[in-house]
Amino acid sequence: MTESDIESTERSEFRQRMRAGLLLLDGATGTELDRRGVNISLPLWSAHAILEAPDTLLQIHLDYLRAGAQVITTNTFRTHRRNLEPSGLGERAQELTHRAVEIARQAIKVTGVRAYVAGSISPLEDSYAPQHTPPAAALTAEHNAMADCLAACGVDVLLVETMNSVNEAVTATRSAVATGRPTLTSIVCGRDGQLLSGEPLSIAAKALTQMHPDALLINCTSAPEMHLPLASLRANTSLPVGAYGNVGFRDKQGNWVQTDAIKPEVYAAYAIRWRAAGATLIGGCCGTTPAHIAALRNAFRQ
Repeated sequence: MTESDIESTERSEFRQRMRAGLLLLDGATGTELDRRGVNISLPLWSAHAILEAPDTLLQIHLDYLRAGAQVITTNTFRTHRRNLEPSGLGERAQELTHRAVEIARQAIKVTGVRAYVAGSISPLEDSYAPQHTPPAAALTAEHNAMADCLAACGVDVLLVETMNSVNEAVTATRSAVATGRPTLTSIVCGRDGQLLSGEPLSIAAKALTQMHPDALLINCTSAPEMHLPLASLRANTSLPVGAYGNVGFRDKQGNWVQTDAIKPEVYAAYAIRWRAAGATLIGGCCGTTPAHIAALRNAFRQ
């Protein structure tokens, strides 16, 4: 078989596994890097680890795989050229993206488990500030570049995540789907169950379904409140759905408020509700750790 044939077979296998039952995603990268003492200051945020702490990043991937994750996410949330330019690293966007994919691939090789690498595609600006979303032309050009780069780096699936507006979610999804890679698109919702842009989740779900990704998800939403937007998502798409939540939320003053989901067994109890509501892709977002993924694995085994 040629390399192209192998990649095509792997993509087909991923789609079959996703539709056959539950797939466990990994947990947080940025907050986990912080927990392990890695610098995640802005503007580079988690991209610091690619340059300064690749061994720690590798260990995080390893820990998630050993905890039971079947999909691990590349540390490319902040390797768009736009994100790197304020630090003078714009010219190295493709290099750092490639290195992040290599580190994830290395983790799978070390463990020998059958798992998939998901290439993360984030909003071009602040995930929590939809008012800063760039114009349409920039969205198209920059998301095309990121999706093409990740596909060329050999990811198994593209994860368009933490999208805070319909326009950017649709544009990034279109770019990802055009590569031919399986595409998962995930939306971040506020505590009111709507996109952070204020747009109804129902509108987003219907618009994204027309882009033909392989699944729609909710992420970066407080775990105790995840069931509400997940139910809305399920009601407005025929696609498979999934969820990976936060262990807390930011209040109106921007302060982080921890919930009981900080406890892995409590987080898993919330996730059981998501599974009962039809979620077939489940993992963790901000504040979750390998212990949370292990708790998910154990809960769903039972």
